[in-house]
Amino acid sequence: MDNSGKEAEAMALLAEAERKVKNSQSFFSGLFGGSSKIEEACEIYARAANMFKMAKNWSAAGSAFCQAAQLHLQLQSKHDAATCFVDAGNAFKKADPQEAINCLMRAIEIYTDMGRFTIAAKHHISIAEIYETELVDIEKAIAHYEQSADYYKGEESNSSANKCLLKVAGYAAQLEQYQKAIDIYEQVGTNAMDSPLLKYSAKDYFFKAALCHFCIDMLNAKLAVQKYEELFPAFSDSRECKLMKKLLEAHEEQNVDSYTEAVKEYDSISRLDQWLTTMLLRIKKTVQGDEEDLR
Repeated sequence: MDNSGKEAEAMALLAEAERKVKNSQSFFSGLFGGSSKIEEACEIYARAANMFKMAKNWSAAGSAFCQAAQLHLQLQSKHDAATCFVDAGNAFKKADPQEAINCLMRAIEIYTDMGRFTIAAKHHISIAEIYETELVDIEKAIAHYEQSADYYKGEESNSSANKCLLKVAGYAAQLEQYQKAIDIYEQVGTNAMDSPLLKYSAKDYFFKAALCHFCIDMLNAKLAVQKYEELFPAFSDSRECKLMKKLLEAHEEQNVDSYTEAVKEYDSISRLDQWLTTMLLRIKKTVQGDEEDLR
């Protein structure tokens, strides 16, 4: 069946669902089980929504799921209502990101009210991702990642909380909120240090914290590197720590060539990602005679 056929079928289902809702409001239905008509209408709205999805009419699918969610709320079926709001959000993602956020927020309200904080956290991440990619509002993305981390922490899901916090730290540093980023990298690094499984990644977090310190002030960075070496002796032997020391030395000597050389040498073994490149360029601008790019 082609898309227009599916769409026509979906429209017919919508009309049927609306009729059921109208009938449920009549006097006799009130006496003889109006709620079963509403339950049927919920089911038909969901079927219509899935038909719209097959026809790739995402807005109509989202609206039909929202109708089903509202009826579930009328029936006090909170869990079903939340599920429909999430389905609506997922459909709207493809057509109207702001409406997708509104639907996911409705679902989150229901889940938090039910004490389902882990699920609420997951949907806060979905909202953060929409702000990151579709609406490009990093401040709002940060707020939703922070909320998600809070809920995960409350449920003792520390590794999930840390993933969200690291997103916050990465964006905070990009927005030059360095102290906020440092606090998170140090906290996650210290926790990782004590875990046999995560120990290896601690050096990366201390490296990122040190770079953020460097963006504020060179002396800060020097003291931070010393502190991390005392805290986590394995940091001293890492390539990250050696790079930091070379960068500090180059900065002290105001030698842009040795700064660039140290970065190139590091990059030849561990490729620099976008975040590291941004931070290293910002620091490089504080070294005199900066005329060229890092590479």
